[in-house]
Parts: sequence; C-alpha cells; structure tokens
Amino acid sequence: MGENNFFTLIHKDASSNARCGRLLTARGAIDTPCFMPVGTQGTVKTLSPQELKEAGAQIVLSNTYHLFLRPGLEIIEKAGGLHTFMSWDKPILTDSGGYQVFSLALLRKISDEGVHFQSHIDGMRHFFTPQDIVRIQQVLGSDIIMPLDECVHYPCGRDQAEVAMERTVSWAKKSRITHSAIPQQGTRPQYLFGIVQGATYEDLRIRCCEELIETGFDGYCIGGLSVGEPKNLMYNMAGICAGALPQGKPRYAMGVGLPDDIIEAVTLGVDMFDCVAPTRYGRNGTAFTHTGEITVRNAPYAKDYGPLDDMCACYTCKNFSRAYLRHLCNAKEMLGGRLVSLHNVYFYLELMRAIRQAVAEGTFLAFKKTFLGNYHEKA
Repeated sequence: MGENNFFTLIHKDASSNARCGRLLTARGAIDTPCFMPVGTQGTVKTLSPQELKEAGAQIVLSNTYHLFLRPGLEIIEKAGGLHTFMSWDKPILTDSGGYQVFSLALLRKISDEGVHFQSHIDGMRHFFTPQDIVRIQQVLGSDIIMPLDECVHYPCGRDQAEVAMERTVSWAKKSRITHSAIPQQGTRPQYLFGIVQGATYEDLRIRCCEELIETGFDGYCIGGLSVGEPKNLMYNMAGICAGALPQGKPRYAMGVGLPDDIIEAVTLGVDMFDCVAPTRYGRNGTAFTHTGEITVRNAPYAKDYGPLDDMCACYTCKNFSRAYLRHLCNAKEMLGGRLVSLHNVYFYLELMRAIRQAVAEGTFLAFKKTFLGNYHEKA
C-alpha cells in the first residue's frame, strides 16, 4: 500500500484504523503491530536471549540513560556494540533516556541546550545535549534510535506542556542534523524516530506532529502517554496523533501498555509498543491470561493444578501448575518469577501475532470484541 526502504504498509483494516506492516532492518524484519520486550539495562529481566527468541520476540528495547551510566560506553564499545555485549543478534531499539533523566536523576536542570543531571546511581554530574544522545546511540549500535525529548507528567498546565513540546521539536531537529551528518554504515543503518509531545492538549499534539513531519523522520513516536492520565485521554491523544502522522511511516506508542491498551491503540492505527508490565508483573507473581490478570501467589491457587492459561502454549503453561508457581513465588524462589515472566512475554507476543492475523484476514473488530470480552470477564 505505502512503503519506503524501512517500512512497508501491507494491509489496513476496512472497519478501523488497524493495520499491519513490516519494518526492515539489517538485523531482520519486524512484523507490525509488534511488541518490544523491555531490556532496560541490556537484559529483559530474568529471561535469556534464547528464551526471548523461542517466545517469538522480533526486537527488544534498551535504555540509553541506564547503559551510559552503567556499564558505560567504553565497555560496550570494546565488546563490539550492544548486540554483541548482550548476545542478541536481532534488532534493538534504544530510547533516548529522556524520561529517565526527568524521573530518576537526583537533580536536573533543563535548558534549550540540553539537560544537566546527577546520576541516580552515584550522584555524578552529567550533561546531555540532543546531539550527545544521537552519538551515544551510534556507539551502542542499536537499529532504531530515539532523540532526546522532554516528557511532562499528568496533570500538566498548558504553558508547561507547550514549552516542553517546543523544546522537544527543537531537540528533534538538532538530532536529525546530527544523525544526517553521521556516515551510516551500509550494512548497519540506524533509523531515527521523532517523538510527539504535547501532554493532553489536542492542538499542541497536532502542531508537534506537523513540525516533526516537516523535519522528516524514519518513524514517529507518540510520547507522554501512560504517565497517569485516564485511559480515555490516553486513547484520545493516541488517536489524534496517529491520525495526524504519515500513513507510510511506523507509529510507536511509547510505554503503552497493558493488553487492552494495546488493542485499543492498534484500533487507532498504532504499530509498535513496549511496556515493562510483562516482566514487572511476572516477578511479582501476576500473570496475564485470556481471562484477565491472575495473581498466582494468592490462596485460591494453592491446590489449582491447572496451567496459568488453558489457551497458552508457552513452556510455563505446558509444564507447570498454578499450585507449583504459587509455591515458588511464596517461597521467594527466583524460578517462580522467571516462569511467570516467561509466560507473560509469550502471552504478549502471541497476542500481537493474533492481532496481525486478524487484521490481515479482515476480522480485527470481531477478534477485538471476543478478546476484550474474555479478558474483562472477571471484572
């Protein structure tokens, strides 16, 4: 339908804005809509790269801020880049670390030139410019990179949101110039996305989209969502941004979300997702299933010898009972959190496969109705 060298739009649902496509990187193709397991510090918590591959992961996400602070660029560069360092030969997306600077740094001072901050690890002072962030990600060698942006929390006054949005656009333009000046290795090109900010103000979001499109990026992120706003506002902003962004470029909703959030965002035309929920919930003994979330640590599962999810074919569900997983979690055995995390990641990736199939077959809205009906059954 619409394509460039990086993204091909393959099919669009006739009854919604859901669509499926393909991202082509030097380290492999990524079918969309896709979910990226979050490997903030060069690892998807508790899971090995081999387990991620067997679960069907096409791409993982890592974090520039965390990797810059620890273990540091020199160590990763000497290892041959982030892919070699973490033994992952498929695509990697690195986010800029902007959100982490604003949320984790001990002290920070933002200016139009960049951000001064103190490390949350050891208190050391650093200064990031938008240009620095692009160069750091060049050293990491990730396949898709993000520019520095300013993310505001919810609720946020209009004046603050506008200043942050304008600064994000300015930084994006500087990032584009820096990225364009870096010789792209023929076999390992890096793709740069622009990030849409504007909090919950429709006109700011649309203006941000327009300015980023004028600059020109390989894809576009919808940032500043899932930061405490009500779900109806999240969906509204995602829909406004998706509607304003180019059809022939991928759209990535950063930090979104839970399974029902993903399905709603796909309906609006979003292609890419990431969220820490699968492993964070898993480490705490909560599993995502086709009939909603279950906290396997709880008493009702003490003598439940069925799998976490009757409809799941993951290693955990094929081999272990809820009763055993409850025992592991309550005994604080790390295997418990690992097995539930493995199930959750598989569940998310299988959900994305089912979404892609439904969009391709023209049955997406029927799939959505059935899935959400079952998922919210307990509620």
